[in-house]
Amino acid sequence: MKILVSGALLALLPLTSALAGSELTYTVSIDPARSTDEFQVTLQLPKKLKKDQAIYQFASTAPGTYQVMDMGRFVRKFEAFDKDGKPLESKQLSTNQWQLADPTHTREIRYTIAETWDTPVKDHRIYRMCGSSLEQDHALLNGQTILGYPQGMQGQPLRLKINYPSGWQAGSALTPDAQGYYHAKNYDQAVDSPILLGRLTEATTKLGDAEVALYCYSKTDLIKAGPLLADMQKMLGAAQSFLVQLPVKRYAFLYHFEDQSQGAWEHSYSSEYTLKEQPLTPEYAQQITDMAAHEFFHIVTPLNIHSEIIEQFNFVQPTGSQHLWLYEGTTEWAAHMMQLRGGLTTLDDYLTTLHDKVAYDHLRADTTYSLKRLGLQSFTDEGQQQYGNIYQRGAMTAALLDVRLLELSGGKRGLRDVLLELAKKYGPSKPVSEQNFFDDFTKLTYPEIRDFFTRYVENAEPLPLQEYYAKVGIRYDASLRTGRQLASLGTNSYGMLPAGIGFTEVSSTLQACGVSKGDQFVAFNGAVIAPETIRQTLTAMQSGAPGTEVELTIRHDGAEKKVRCRTIARDEVKRYNFALDPQATPAQLALRQAWLKNL
Repeated sequence: MKILVSGALLALLPLTSALAGSELTYTVSIDPARSTDEFQVTLQLPKKLKKDQAIYQFASTAPGTYQVMDMGRFVRKFEAFDKDGKPLESKQLSTNQWQLADPTHTREIRYTIAETWDTPVKDHRIYRMCGSSLEQDHALLNGQTILGYPQGMQGQPLRLKINYPSGWQAGSALTPDAQGYYHAKNYDQAVDSPILLGRLTEATTKLGDAEVALYCYSKTDLIKAGPLLADMQKMLGAAQSFLVQLPVKRYAFLYHFEDQSQGAWEHSYSSEYTLKEQPLTPEYAQQITDMAAHEFFHIVTPLNIHSEIIEQFNFVQPTGSQHLWLYEGTTEWAAHMMQLRGGLTTLDDYLTTLHDKVAYDHLRADTTYSLKRLGLQSFTDEGQQQYGNIYQRGAMTAALLDVRLLELSGGKRGLRDVLLELAKKYGPSKPVSEQNFFDDFTKLTYPEIRDFFTRYVENAEPLPLQEYYAKVGIRYDASLRTGRQLASLGTNSYGMLPAGIGFTEVSSTLQACGVSKGDQFVAFNGAVIAPETIRQTLTAMQSGAPGTEVELTIRHDGAEKKVRCRTIARDEVKRYNFALDPQATPAQLALRQAWLKNL
């Protein structure tokens, strides 16, 4: 395999005594033939460091990850040199900081840093989409996983060159110059611009005057960029209609399909996804599209609407924001609402989405944990336990805010309209006030909205789902008896085990059949259980007539066995149910139409 410039060769190149301009110059060398575990990084300094710039800082976290990263854990070798290539002393001060003994004479820093995907760590394992990976045929680079900066130089402009095998392709929101350098106005932008490299496929499209590029790595070439972008095209069109005009000139989707799904990470001008490689069925394409819709909407918030905490991000000490509900909850609401209003999703399917979000809030989260508290505690272990609810109750809170705004404006101005006004007023370089945003939002809208924020964001009062959805002619019932009887195996709970789906709670019915808490659920009536099919399996378990005999395959203490059980009858009770109200009034129907067509 031919390498453009190897790490070993780079170390032998003569050091320059002066560099043009003021940019910090980083060079990252990738040589899978030598190592698929580490990156070789060199930083050339454009001028002498001051004595108060003697600390070289690695990131403890990054915007949008809401997790402790401590990238210093992955550094394997750290060296400093003067202009003649003479080694200078340095020492590690803490997990993420190295001290330069002679900063005024330091002109080059070299270090080796391990990839995060395959490097074992005891605590705070980094999400794949936020980490770094290096394999024989591809690599994923997130800025905070490979780059550090001298203290006080977070705002310094930089350029980055990546030396990688010939034949590889690179995908990023950034575009390299004629010499192969990516340029960023500061460290924050470098972190905000991930790069996917390797054996990629590429596809592009235009949305108005904006270019959208999609780069795809698929381990066995099962998924290609062209068909995937085609599946997303209607969603992108709906997003353009929802936003009127895209606030970006170029946007890049970066997809990595391999052995597991872990999710996605948004950026200002791109998003990246680590997903399981499987056939691109219509169902899987819709899952990917839903995820992409969420990440794509982040071009509104936090890119154009964010507080000073994100504007001046603290890479040294993780700092939560009380407006996480705005960055993630509102974005999740918009991702589904823009597809409903764009005709990509039926109203029945949208109501099912609402059901799922409310069920998560009530069954898997602490309903007394406010959205404000979740945002402020998002970097803590306590906050991480509740973090998933920002996409559930956070989205439902935004949905109710939309209904309330439409009601107060007579159907003329919903949450979408207010977000577009805020994006125009503030934009990428002007932050909203972390402390005063609720008041500022209220001044822009209606006095009643301040009470809404107090009750449902700052505090954790139960969401008025029944009251608010009645305004648009939709019934909500926390518990609805239908009068029908269904087959049942009792009330059971499920969770992820290392080997797959397992029983976390087991009903007396299944206990009598020989199923125990902690057993793995392998198959139902011969159909193999998988995370992506568990919903269909649970539906199948209730589809037969009461008294029907069914077969479960379980694994207990490593041994697989089949058990047969007879279903019992239970009254059908629909929990967290949303449905159109057949007795909706003309006023409710009119507001529903405004709610459905607020574009």
